[in-house]
Amino acid sequence: MESIVYPRVTIQYCTQCKWLLRAAYFAQELLSTFSTALGEVSLQPSTGGTFVVNIYHQDASTKEAKVTTLWDRKTEGGFPETKVGIFILKDISNF
Repeated sequence: MESIVYPRVTIQYCTQCKWLLRAAYFAQELLSTFSTALGEVSLQPSTGGTFVVNIYHQDASTKEAKVTTLWDRKTEGGFPETKVGIFILKDISNF
């Protein structure tokens, strides 16, 4: 995997459940909070009740590219509050 200069976030959301607005709002909040510290925030349509937020970042100790799940609706039981997502992202990415 290639080197990652700025962290990238993907938000997979269920189109059948009509969660586009929820995903877009979460993306907007991340971009507003971190502005130029993020390389990308993308929305990925999915099905089956999916709402998963992943971050692609460089591991601080090994300097290798890494994928970390910030939030999975099926595991966490619900949707992330914006401030919780921001806190988790700060913790992982050392902003």
